Amino acid sequence: MIEKKEKSVTEALCELTDIELKLMEDRSFRGCVKAANFPFLKTMEDFDFSFQPTINREMMYGFKRLDFLNEGKNILFIGSPGVGKTHLSISIGIEAAKNRKSTYFVNCNELLMHLKKAKIENRLESRLKHFARYKVLIIDEVGFLPMDPESSKLFFQLIAKRYEKPSTSTIITTNIELAKWDEIFEDAVLANAILDRLLHHSEIFK
Repeated sequence: MIEKKEKSVTEALCELTDIELKLMEDRSFRGCVKAANFPFLKTMEDFDFSFQPTINREMMYGFKRLDFLNEGKNILFIGSPGVGKTHLSISIGIEAAKNRKSTYFVNCNELLMHLKKAKIENRLESRLKHFARYKVLIIDEVGFLPMDPESSKLFFQLIAKRYEKPSTSTIITTNIELAKWDEIFEDAVLANAILDRLLHHSEIFK
C-alpha cells in the first residue's frame, strides 16, 4: 500500500510539473504574439486554400519549419485586396513568434509615420535599428497609399538596414505589381534599389 501511495504521489507531482510547464509555454507564446503587434490572429489552418488555388498549400505549410528564416529569405505576397495576403503573412509570423523569433507586424503607412516622427526628434538611426533588429518584420499594404520623396527614402533606409542580416526575413504584402513599384516611390532608381535588396533572396507569391 505504501509503495502504491508513493507512486501515485510521484505521478501526481509529474503531472503537476507538466501542467505548469505547459502553462509557462502558453504564457510565453501569448507574450510573444502580443509583442508582435498582430491586428488579428489567423493560422495556416484557418486559410481557405480552395479560395486561392494559385497558392501552393504545401509550400505555405513548409514555412512553418522556418527554413526561410534560417536562409535569410524574404517573402512577398502580391495581389488584389481580399485575397488573403495579410492572413498568410500573419500565419507565418505566428509560427516565428511561437518559436521565440522576434517578430513584428506593422502597416506600411504606420511604419513611415514612426520613422518620420523619429527623424523630427533626431532619433531616426535608433528607430531604424529598432525595426532592423526583428528576425521577422511584416510590412503590410506597401503601396496602398502613395509615398512622398521623404517616405520613399525612409523606406529604402530600413530595407537597406535589414539587407543581408543573417537569419532575418522581411515579409511584404502589396497590391501593386513589382514592375509598377516606381509609381509607389515616384523614383525608378530608388524603387529598383529597394527591389534589388528585397528580391535578392526571396519567395514571391501572386
